[in-house]
Amino acid sequence: MIGVHHTAIVTADVEVALRFWRDGLGFSELMDHHFRGDWPTLFGAASDRLRSVFLGDPETPGTGIVELVEFDDPSAAQPLPPGPAPGFFLISLERDVDTTLARLAELGFTDGVRCIKVPAPGGGQVPMAVVTAPDGVRVELIGGAQ
Repeated sequence: MIGVHHTAIVTADVEVALRFWRDGLGFSELMDHHFRGDWPTLFGAASDRLRSVFLGDPETPGTGIVELVEFDDPSAAQPLPPGPAPGFFLISLERDVDTTLARLAELGFTDGVRCIKVPAPGGGQVPMAVVTAPDGVRVELIGGAQ
């Protein structure tokens, strides 16, 4: 089978990241584990230990997993550049845009929020928003056509 298993995000503070991804965006915690491995060779990390938290939907595991990675060396967590650049761009999620933005705002996550509506192929408008996660990852929210 060919598919994307998960996307990993290095975070400087996994608890803050969990508030954003789990509490704000509604992902469920699927796994929280500390791993030892040759991360210096594989990733160029400073330590052989990391914490990995898998987040997703246990009812539909094939929809993909967001992994939060916390290395022992917090200097490994470098945010993305502020605008479009070559490399990783964003994670796109299907969500009710207004409800999700309100929940994120209640949790204090309002950094980089931008909202638009674009024409839907079948007519109507599709609400879209982008919000920046605690470690600089852009998250695109796409709502249903209205």
